[in-house]
Amino acid sequence: MEENRTEYVMKDIFACMEEGGHEQVTFFCHGKSGLRAIVAIHDSTLGPALGGCRMIPYSTTQEALDDVLQLSQGMTRKCALADVDFGGGKMVILPDTSPTEKSPELFRAVGRFVSSLQGRFYTGTDMGTSPEDFIHAAKESKYIVGLPEYYGGSGDTSISTAMGVLQGMRATAQYLYGSESLEGKVVAIQGIGKVGARLAGLLLAEGAELIIADVHLPSCLIIQRMSPESVEITTTHKILETPCDFLVPCARGGIVNTSNIHRFQCRAIIGSANNQLESDECADLLAQREILYAPDYLVNAGGLIQVAMEILQKTKECAEEKARFIYEMLLLVYKRAEQHQISTCQAANEIVEERLEKIADIRRIYLG
Repeated sequence: MEENRTEYVMKDIFACMEEGGHEQVTFFCHGKSGLRAIVAIHDSTLGPALGGCRMIPYSTTQEALDDVLQLSQGMTRKCALADVDFGGGKMVILPDTSPTEKSPELFRAVGRFVSSLQGRFYTGTDMGTSPEDFIHAAKESKYIVGLPEYYGGSGDTSISTAMGVLQGMRATAQYLYGSESLEGKVVAIQGIGKVGARLAGLLLAEGAELIIADVHLPSCLIIQRMSPESVEITTTHKILETPCDFLVPCARGGIVNTSNIHRFQCRAIIGSANNQLESDECADLLAQREILYAPDYLVNAGGLIQVAMEILQKTKECAEEKARFIYEMLLLVYKRAEQHQISTCQAANEIVEERLEKIADIRRIYLG
């Protein structure tokens, strides 16, 4: 009976991999440190896989597996659109007892397991983890990125991620209104975490009017104190229905779904959260409602670009310059979608597939 159960689970995992086009899924377990983790490598056509390590309270192993598969596929798209020579990967840690149960030993175990992949996968901080966690992982692996500057890394990626989203907003404003200025634009931010808070500060400096929401009210109050006349606080549910120019998801994914699309009152959706759409069908429904959607895996690529440049030992100025590419690429996506009468997601995905095909063809050249 146990053998049949094992066979069924393995068939299910392979089916999930085949459906998403994944190359490799690896499970890690270390009893004494409490580590239980999954690494998914989606596509290594462009180079070794690159993706953050997430540690959130998954209710089941299947939920964690679904998340890592979806996130790693998004990283392939992100790398291709950002024009960096890395593939898509992701790592998730399933908390052994609680979402805050961390230890130096746990992350040293992370480092050992990442090293066992022998350079096929680079990782660093993501939701639920911090650069300081990976100082311990880096003691066991040379494939750790996004470390604090004082430890030789490129520092906090939330800064470059927020800057990338800002570039995307300027491009969206240019496309919709004929000017990239954000002055006077009403921007509704859902999630005032590391990226959302930094983005809020950047937008206030641009002269935007903010409506913000977060499950942690003190985070909102800090932003409101920066400019009380320009910041309004609402709830995490009401913000999705708020009339605004830009709705900006900066928390968890899946917030755009078939049950709530009819309630949106924004001109565009553009934010840092991964996997904002519940399904590809949502992109078509948004297009039908004439709500412009900026593919999340493009506009939140600033952090990816930073760590990619870190691996290649490029300067921070080089990373900042390359992040400006998000502006031009997003305009290209919008124009392609308009020209072919398709959703922005389909337009972005077509660009990804074209780049993967071209690079795969070039790498068929025999080097001897």
